Amino acid sequence: MWAASCLASCCATCACEACKSVAGGISRRSARIAYCGLFALSLFVAWIFREIAPPLMEKIPWINYFAETPSREWFQTDAVLRVSLGSFLFFAVFALIMIGVKDQRDARDSWHHGGWMAKIMTWCTLVVLMFFVPNGLIGIYETLSKFGSGLFLLIQVVLLLDFTHTWNNAWVSKDEQFWYIALLVVSLVCYIGTFAFSGLLFHWFNPSGYDCNLNTFFIVVTLSLAFVFAVVALHPKVNGSLLPASVISVYCTYLCYSGLSSEPRDYECNGLHGHVKAVSTSTLLLGMITTVLSVVYSAVRAGSSTALLSPPSSPRAGSGKPLLSFDEIEEGHKNTQKDEERPVTYSYSFFHVIFALASMYSAMLLTGWTSSTADGEKLIGVGWHTVWVRICTEWITAALYIWSLVAPLLFPDREFF
Repeated sequence: MWAASCLASCCATCACEACKSVAGGISRRSARIAYCGLFALSLFVAWIFREIAPPLMEKIPWINYFAETPSREWFQTDAVLRVSLGSFLFFAVFALIMIGVKDQRDARDSWHHGGWMAKIMTWCTLVVLMFFVPNGLIGIYETLSKFGSGLFLLIQVVLLLDFTHTWNNAWVSKDEQFWYIALLVVSLVCYIGTFAFSGLLFHWFNPSGYDCNLNTFFIVVTLSLAFVFAVVALHPKVNGSLLPASVISVYCTYLCYSGLSSEPRDYECNGLHGHVKAVSTSTLLLGMITTVLSVVYSAVRAGSSTALLSPPSSPRAGSGKPLLSFDEIEEGHKNTQKDEERPVTYSYSFFHVIFALASMYSAMLLTGWTSSTADGEKLIGVGWHTVWVRICTEWITAALYIWSLVAPLLFPDREFF
């Protein structure tokens, strides 16, 4: 019993010790990359515990106090949630501590950039302590994680919109024929991919002989959105472009597929029910990759002109003042008095909020939004609630993209993307 608990604790501690030197080396160039490494470590530990936790946790009395031993899936879910809660608390505490940091003279600036051995040990301690908290608290965190994951999906959409606009502006600013042709080619490829993929969705999720009006509705709406994106982006009064419209169209089509493929295996309109295990695994991998890319992009982009990530005192794009480069922000920020007087170029607090919400979202990914199929077999991301989460994410993505095009017309004095 106690050996199992100690073994679980040692797994997290050993993993942390192995990454100390790596995190320390990375932090010399960028604290933001080091935070990404710590988040990746939390994903790895959660995955390991998901695979090895059940036989260990069955012997821990304060977790396994039920009259009957719960299923293996319950222990897997509980272990992932406990690791996620430890990571969430770590980043949430830092988010609270960093509220109001506006310049590098603030002592908390050094807390954000340094002390990596202490940070990793703190993270390890929090993760281990979470295996000693009562099950009721984990149940509350499980419920809150569903709402936190929704917020992270919203932030993920904002980051994607920021990426597409930044990509488009970078190529347009070159003002050369080659880059204009490249914009057109990439846009056409994206639109061809959108319509071809939509055709496959009709083939997979609208089989003949069944009433699949709901699936047909989802696919038709996705195709209609792709058309609306192009019309609005090319409107003469809108400062839009085909590249962002095409990329968002592909992403919405992927979200539609992700939602439809999450339908239960016994649903007759799910044409992939025979490959549901492979679809479940691919959904998990794509979700994890997307999550990692989102937090990495938010970390690198945090020093940019994105208003969402910038504090009121930081410079804005288009103000006529050059932005600090990525290396200038991180290297030698305390070497001179001049460096110490620089304003911070992004909100440290919001930066940690993104990682806290990402910790919640990764827990939902690894546990299939804490749901099981009817036959008790655990399948990541399968169930009607997952379908609606992903479909609603698609619609929110569409609404935010259209808003990013229309908002400058409604509020000409404000800057959007």
